[in-house]
This record gives sequence, structure tokens and C-alpha cells, in this order.
Amino acid sequence: MFSSLPSGVVPATLLLLAGVLPSAYSQSPYSINTDDEIRQSARTLAYDLMLFYEGNQTGQIPGILPGPPDDGLGDYYWWQGGAMMGTYIDYWHYTRDTSYNHVIQQGMVHQVGHNRDYQPRNFTASLGNDDQGFWGMSAMLAAETRFPDPPEDQPQWLALAQAVWATQASPERHDEYCNGGMRWQVPLSNNGYNYKNTIANGCFFNIGARLARYTGNDTYVEYAERTWDWLWGVNYIDHETWRVYDGGHVQHNCTDVNKATFSYNIAILMQGAAFLYNYTEDQKWLDRTEKLAERCLRDFFPDGVAYEVPCEHRQGQCTADMLTFKGYVHRWLAVVTQLVPQLRETILPVLRTSAEAAVRQCTGGESGRVCGFYWASGEFVDPAVDSTTGAGEAMNVLAAVESLLVDSAAPPVTNSTGGTSRGDPNAGQNSDIYRTYSPITTADRAGAGIITFLILAGGLGTWGWMSTGS
Repeated sequence: MFSSLPSGVVPATLLLLAGVLPSAYSQSPYSINTDDEIRQSARTLAYDLMLFYEGNQTGQIPGILPGPPDDGLGDYYWWQGGAMMGTYIDYWHYTRDTSYNHVIQQGMVHQVGHNRDYQPRNFTASLGNDDQGFWGMSAMLAAETRFPDPPEDQPQWLALAQAVWATQASPERHDEYCNGGMRWQVPLSNNGYNYKNTIANGCFFNIGARLARYTGNDTYVEYAERTWDWLWGVNYIDHETWRVYDGGHVQHNCTDVNKATFSYNIAILMQGAAFLYNYTEDQKWLDRTEKLAERCLRDFFPDGVAYEVPCEHRQGQCTADMLTFKGYVHRWLAVVTQLVPQLRETILPVLRTSAEAAVRQCTGGESGRVCGFYWASGEFVDPAVDSTTGAGEAMNVLAAVESLLVDSAAPPVTNSTGGTSRGDPNAGQNSDIYRTYSPITTADRAGAGIITFLILAGGLGTWGWMSTGS
């Protein structure tokens, strides 16, 4: 598919012949000083990220990155493919480069599953609510950005987001333990089914907030309110510091709150709150968005550079999941500036400083432009240090760079402001949520790395700074 490099990219062989390889590689090839430079850098980054994707090759599965690890097929889980789809939807939205639209549309549609609700049979036995949620958020993004609609005989973006929301709104996914809230995993037999966490409920909250704004249906607001109140009630959102914690176990009534703070947890709630404020104009959602944004920037952007607090303090500690979080946070913060203009001057300078640090360290590999994860150091660290091939690291930098174009991009549309995606009020209503599955190991499950990390972290104790004040 990729017969030539993006314009302006010099092949490594030519640099070798010219005898300038060492000096050329000591400096990043990316420049983001102007919008044109941002687009060119994003174009090259998008090209390099797509090299990790095999779903457009004969005999491969569209929509997913190579994996899962437990099968020896690659470093990545099913949900990360959905996250990559979202990154490319934003890439198209910000740059208007259509080069990957067909690949992304094909992958998004291929993974919808037999009930068109992002519960494909190949992955349902290891399904987490957050895994399904990430695909649902990418479908929602496609509707909001007017990403080209699939053919008429295929499921449509809005209907897919509605289907994911409907399956997660089903009473079967909200039981009486911990006074409500969704569990991390969907099948009862999965390790982690006894854990109720922020990210699963955060995805549901986020999609509902966006559906409310897009459709004008206040039922979505009611459910989003209920989810927020539950997260607040179980103290997953700290009432004083506004840090957002990971979760707790049903056998302890979710009182054993694991205070690990991951950047995507706070960012997914912040973006959802911003959508609700933009739609309802209710002051409480503005207050919540501002509090979460302040805490997010303070904790996860020290010196203005994205930093994944729980694992980045020592190389080799981040899981394949954690290695993708920076990109989501950049993308979600960018949209917040469109929905809540009051935060624009607070957020945009940080996104630029962070993106500058991100591209500065992209000096690795034979090409001299491979990106690592550790942006603050200013030096390339090979993704192998975290036992991955680097797709997450590449996706992060692409997200950071493309998001710098947010000011020149249209804000998320709605049904009344130009949205074209067709919805389906019955989407997800007939999904057979609870089939019988065989028990699986933690490693079989998308997101397995995080729970392993949490178990280890629990044994070592919670980081001291997390229990301090603001």
C-alpha cells in the first residue's frame, strides 16, 4: 500500500552514502513551528505508525494491531486497535489527509461483531467494558467529525456508539454491589470480574455525555449523572484533591480503593464533563471540568510535558496499555478547548510544550525518526526497554502533533449542526450479553498489564505523593 515515503523524508541509505548519518540522527527530523510543518510532521508520523498495522494485508484481521501477547501474535490487545482507529480519525479531521480513511473505515466495520455492538465473538470471551468502550468512543468520534460514513448496508457510526452505550446501560451490567457501577470485565468467569474501576465506568460516562450532546436526548444525561454520582460516592474521585483513582473490589464493597492514578482515567472524565457542560450549560459541569483539568495538568504534565506518573519514574515499568495513555490525554484535552473555551488559554500552551518534547526525542531506529515513550528526557529510549515494538509510543506522538491543529478544526458536530451519521434507537437492545465462557488467565485479557501492575503496586504501597494535598 505504501509505495513511497512522504515528501521531505530522506531514506537512511541516502544519508549513509552522504556520510552524514550520525549528525542527522542527533536531531529530530520533525518541526512543528507552523501549521504546515505540523501537517508534514503528522503525515510522516502517521505513515510510520501504519507500518505497525497488518490489518490491511492479505490474510490478516482488519482493525487490530498484532496480538494478543498471550497467543504469541504480538504486543497489543484488541482495544488498542480501536484506540488507533480513533487516532487516525482525528488525524484525518485535523489534517484533511484522506490517505488512511479506507483502512480505518474497513477496520472499524470489521470489528463490530455479529450484533453490531463491538462485541465480536473472537474477543468477547476476554471482553472488558473498557475494551468495548474504546471502540464505542472511536465510533462516536467518527460521527462527531463527520468521518466518511460506511456503505448503507453496513452499521453506521452513531448507531454503533448507541449500541455500545445500550449494552452497557443494561441492568445486567449494573448490580447492587458497591451500590451500583459497572464491573471491569463482562463475562462472569473473567479474572477482574470482581473489580469495579474508573475506566470502565468512565467510558460509559464519556459516550453517554457525547450522545446527549449529539442527539439532544436527555436520557443520556440522566445516566451520565448517575455514573458520575457513583464514581464520586465510592471515592474514586478524590473530594479534596480531585485526583481520580483506579478502582476497588466488590468483596470489599469497593472501599479498598486502589489509589493508582492513571492519566487516561482523569482525562476521560474531564472530556465527558466538558461535553455535558457544552450541552447543558450547567455550572456544575463547568466546575467539574475545570477541577479535573487543573489536576490533570498539574499531575501529568510536570514542566509542561506529558508524564505517566505510576510507571514512568523507572524505565521498563510501563505496560503496553500504559504506553498509549499520553496520546489519548492530548487528544481529549484538545477537544476540551473547543467545548469549554474558558480553558483554552490554560490547556493549549501545555499541549504545545508537550508536543515539542515528544518530537524532540524521535531520533531512533534506522530511519532516525522512531519515537520513544520518555519525552521529558529529550533523548530517544528504545521501546524495547518496555518490551514493546513501539506502536503505542508512535501513536502517542502522532496524537500530540495532530492535536496542535485543533484551532483550525471544526468542533464536534451534532445532529443539528451538520452531523450526517445515522442512528438507531434499537441498537444494542438485543445483544446476548451473558453467554457462558471458559475461564481465562489474566494475560488473555486486554488490559491485563494494568491489573498485574496494580497488584504489584498494592504490595508496595501507594505512592506517598498521591496522599498529599494539592
